[in-house]
Amino acid sequence: MTEHDPLIPKHGGYRKLKSFQIAQLVYDITVRFCDRYIERRSRTHDQMVQAARSGVQNIAEGSQASGTSKKTELKLTNVARASLEELRLYYEDFLRQRGLRLWDKSDPRRPELIARRPATADDVAAWVKESCDKEDRGLNRRNGLDGQDKAGSKESTKSTPSTKSNYPEFAANAALVLIAVACSLLDRQLAAQSTAFETEGGFTERLYKRRREIKGFK
Repeated sequence: MTEHDPLIPKHGGYRKLKSFQIAQLVYDITVRFCDRYIERRSRTHDQMVQAARSGVQNIAEGSQASGTSKKTELKLTNVARASLEELRLYYEDFLRQRGLRLWDKSDPRRPELIARRPATADDVAAWVKESCDKEDRGLNRRNGLDGQDKAGSKESTKSTPSTKSNYPEFAANAALVLIAVACSLLDRQLAAQSTAFETEGGFTERLYKRRREIKGFK
């Protein structure tokens, strides 16, 4: 440690972390999702919201604690990762118990949502609506219900049932996509924090080195 190295390094700044931003987005859409599709008085409603909140709060607390305890930062970041994993299971249970589709990793809608880089719950809701409308149009074309009969008449025809009934499926899968992104970012964050802790030590090690420097020891 040199005389220019601070005893307490810069810390906090969690709002700039991509993991925090995505986790906060997951929290916002989870609150909306639960209010709309989960009975408000049920334990599942509270547990899903709490798991999403824990993901956000522990990233922030870990970042703030990093100035004096890398060990605490690592521990809290891992708690955030575990909370999001718990939330992932809740969404998967929601789909399975209702007989709805869980999109696999090769589903083209997953990278499509990520490419949109949604920043707010409204952005995600807009994407869900667009995707459901797109599926509606695809169903109509496949069933020949595109506004024309076989004779080429312009006479309107009855459309297939709206995929608004699929909103829960699309909303849950959208949340799962973003949870996967947040978890991937946190996995990298944990790896970097582990390396930093192993090579640089924590506050106690820095304090010991500083005291030795003050006393004139090498």
